[in-house]
Amino acid sequence: MTLPKKILVVDDEPSILFSLTHLFKIDGVEVIACNEIEQAEAALATTPFDLVIADIRMSGVDGIEGLELLSYVKQHYAIPVIIMTGFGSREIEEEAQQRGVHYFLRKPVEIKELLSSVATLGIPVRQ
Repeated sequence: MTLPKKILVVDDEPSILFSLTHLFKIDGVEVIACNEIEQAEAALATTPFDLVIADIRMSGVDGIEGLELLSYVKQHYAIPVIIMTGFGSREIEEEAQQRGVHYFLRKPVEIKELLSSVATLGIPVRQ
């Protein structure tokens, strides 16, 4: 018996956390949802994840916590990261790519695009 895949979802919007948690649970994926970077770092320290999905901004207009989390994950773990944002610019996307992001998705994210990205990273989900 194989263990279920685990995804860490980090976003300050409760509706996003709720939606993504239920979206992936349909496919038997375990989801841990966090609404701030400190919670995410604590979860990473105690749970082996297969994927991190994070928003860029979690503290207002100038926030870049998602990029900070991306750097933290790349520095300490071998886990792929998907960044989602509603405030993306070409500069932010390039910064994310330099920090090692696997996918950079703009909100509102098409569910099909998200599921395809997740499946490409080895998480078995419907497409």
